[in-house]
Amino acid sequence: MNYLSNVAAGLLLITLPIIAQAEEPLGCVDVSVGGYKAPDYNCLSQQMGNNPEGAAAAQKNRAGMNVPVDKRPPNQVGLATPAATSTRMGNTFGTSVKPQRPAPTTGTSPLMGK
Repeated sequence: MNYLSNVAAGLLLITLPIIAQAEEPLGCVDVSVGGYKAPDYNCLSQQMGNNPEGAAAAQKNRAGMNVPVDKRPPNQVGLATPAATSTRMGNTFGTSVKPQRPAPTTGTSPLMGK
């Protein structure tokens, strides 16, 4: 009987380190190689993903992104805004229906030759 208890205790001592390694680490380990710090991104991702309030926050983010069309700014819907129209029309905004254009250049192109 004493022999069996010694064998059982030996097996227990052998398997303890294996069981201890299988547990999740409590903290992440940062490795420094050549002066460059390399964090364990897999560990950080797991820590960020296990947040029980994360699902509720993701739901709120999705709800915030789905703004009804009538509540969106005009430039997101494709409508003209006064600022965009002013930029397009130049100094003729409010005075003419034709947009401002640079004066036509006179002369010949250097590519045309003589």
